Amino acid sequence: MTIRATSRRTLTLGAGALAALTLGSTTANAHHCYIPMYSLSGPASANWEVYSAERGAAEIAGYTPSCDSGADAGYAALRAAGLPVGIKIKVSKTIGDPKDEGKMNPNGANGKGLEYFGAGSTLADQMVGTWIAAAAAECGD
Repeated sequence: MTIRATSRRTLTLGAGALAALTLGSTTANAHHCYIPMYSLSGPASANWEVYSAERGAAEIAGYTPSCDSGADAGYAALRAAGLPVGIKIKVSKTIGDPKDEGKMNPNGANGKGLEYFGAGSTLADQMVGTWIAAAAAECGD
């Protein structure tokens, strides 16, 4: 592997980590909980903001794969790792804390349901970082 390829891969992984951290500080900061999605074919609703791994990579990290097969490789890597392919955030209120009192589900960072950024959940971080790494490796970015 060339120094240039290694540098690009390192920058891509860094961008993935930054994307995940940024994702936790944008919309999700106002609504500090989210639900992991293991399929993107669920029903749509104006009450939920959905961030697919691909959307998170593009909007937050500024990464778009340079080849057509990159997105598929990213989603395949997420499924192989048992990670979500997207997250959805309730836009009208924080689930479990409608009065915004800072309440959290005690299992809010275990990867098995309602997740809270404030409880230390890294699931969204892992999702975006894994997707970017696999897409970049597939495309040679």
